[in-house]
Amino acid sequence: MIVEGKNAVRELINSGATINKFYVEKGLKDKQSNEIISLAKSKNIHVDFVSKEVIDKKSVSKRHQGFLCETVNYEYCGIDDILNEAHKRQEPPFIVVLDKIEDPHNLGAIIRTCECAGVHGIVIPKHRACQVNDTVLKTSVGAAINMKIASVTNLNNTIEYLKNNNIWIYGLELGGKDIFTANLKGAIALVVGSEGYGISRLTKEKCDEIISLKQNGKVNSLNASVACGIAVYEILKQR
Repeated sequence: MIVEGKNAVRELINSGATINKFYVEKGLKDKQSNEIISLAKSKNIHVDFVSKEVIDKKSVSKRHQGFLCETVNYEYCGIDDILNEAHKRQEPPFIVVLDKIEDPHNLGAIIRTCECAGVHGIVIPKHRACQVNDTVLKTSVGAAINMKIASVTNLNNTIEYLKNNNIWIYGLELGGKDIFTANLKGAIALVVGSEGYGISRLTKEKCDEIISLKQNGKVNSLNASVACGIAVYEILKQR
């Protein structure tokens, strides 16, 4: 897997993940570049100083800022790892469940928001949904490295498991209760649907309550990552 960009590479180094190759563009002298290079050397990571052309060829986004790492594939966690993270922080679980998000930029943006808001973990389906890839890592600005993400075979079974662990399931969808009047305290999981179709019917039926963002415009539709961000921070405010 390729991790590129200064912030993403810094987070990767700090995470202690295995880095197979670390490429830095020759001639970078700015403060941030020097700090990242020093951090790598302090952790005994070999730095290969190469031309910009070499990194351009390896880059996925073509916005590498002169920093690119080759690392092992992303390691997903289990549902219990997410619950244990909440227990470790001595907080009621706060989980985001994504129902078939397909755009890597949306997934990366959601991960970034969730990590900033202190969400304990994210659940994504293994099939017909975007997985954590190079683009997701880049878009999340390294946040995916610090976020617990479970990739599950059956989303509905996972929701049932969460419910059996006394977690209230909220679906974010049009036609529900106003999110700003709903009680979003306690152990909860927020289900966010796909960009084009929203939450699937069976998954929606598994939700304990549907909550909605009031919309007054003519388009009547919000980007999945934007809607998720608003909802996550309303939950954070109430917590």
